[in-house]
Amino acid sequence: MGPLPAVSKPIIHLTLILLLALAAPCQGVEDADQPISIEANRMVSQENQNTVVFLGKVDARQGNLIIRSEEMTVFYSEKPANKDGQPSTPGPGNQNTSQLEKLICKQNVKISEGDWLGTGDRMDYFAKERKVVLTGNAKAWQGPNMVAGKTITYYLNEQRSAVEQDEKSKGRVKAVIHPESKNKP
Repeated sequence: MGPLPAVSKPIIHLTLILLLALAAPCQGVEDADQPISIEANRMVSQENQNTVVFLGKVDARQGNLIIRSEEMTVFYSEKPANKDGQPSTPGPGNQNTSQLEKLICKQNVKISEGDWLGTGDRMDYFAKERKVVLTGNAKAWQGPNMVAGKTITYYLNEQRSAVEQDEKSKGRVKAVIHPESKNKP
């Protein structure tokens, strides 16, 4: 196998945008300034397809937010920018910036922050709608409480979720909710 391509500035910029987009609504202000770290066994940049693929034991972290999977694909679009980094029209001296469109994680997906944990075979994140979709044996825990179904959709801006059943296997949505103890001080 040949050497991996060098990581370019647009790729690093894209990775920062990706993690900040995911982390910002969930974390406190202090976590948004935390350094971002991504580790994987391999990374492949496919600039002609506007994707970056991280393969093998992917571990992405910023502050309290952790995403783990076997494969993470980042889909982005190129937006022209002027010298100040603001959107502009293409022209001499202008640079392109990357804008996150979608993120897909596959195999053994875990996303967590604090006492919240979501798992599934796949996670799709849609940047424009700010929506996370866990599929394939999808489960989510908030402390001791758990929900499970074929699909769990979480709308970040609205802080609401929807859990769908698997109609083919007659699987039903499941939830285990632990009421707060009246004996707590």
